Amino acid sequence: MDLFSTLIDPTFNWLPNDGVVNYYGPIFNYIKAQFYYDILLKTIEWKNDEAIIFNKHIITKRKAAWYGDSNYAYTYSNATKYALPWTKELLELKAIAEKLTEATYNSCLLNLYHDGDEGMAWHSDDEKTLEKNGAIASLSFGAERKFSFKHKQTKETVSLVLENGSLLVMKGATQTNWLHRLPPTKKIHQPRVNLTFRTIRL
Repeated sequence: MDLFSTLIDPTFNWLPNDGVVNYYGPIFNYIKAQFYYDILLKTIEWKNDEAIIFNKHIITKRKAAWYGDSNYAYTYSNATKYALPWTKELLELKAIAEKLTEATYNSCLLNLYHDGDEGMAWHSDDEKTLEKNGAIASLSFGAERKFSFKHKQTKETVSLVLENGSLLVMKGATQTNWLHRLPPTKKIHQPRVNLTFRTIRL
């Protein structure tokens, strides 16, 4: 764990109202974070993400993968994915996230952003298949990236930087009241791997 991460208060709520976002900072030292970064790049079955927007089939540069306890179906952007079996490293990371966030998860969506040109537009993780108001734990490896929230009604925004090896959790009414995004940037030239552990309703 980085020395300055001891100054980060994981109980602090980054949202002013209508939701809860806690940031734990880096939970791995550089060597361990690099280990997971390298192994995830090599062992995850990455595929270009797909979406159907305005009846057009879009294939993104960003790559994604979906893993879980069972062959869960998960639909977003009008495209459906089916979960692959957990890898050893994903189970390790899931256990760490569960211990720190005091929640349980049965699936994980992974995204690979090759550089700062690739991002994610404003959205909420509020699909009907997800547990309502359930916790979503986000682990980041690789390039540091800005992560932003915007209130659906007031349009108020909140931003923070997600560091290499860091953990963030979104819970409570966050997905109901707030949008979030990963804005593109010309300043980042390295890849970022992001894991979001979540709970599918059975």
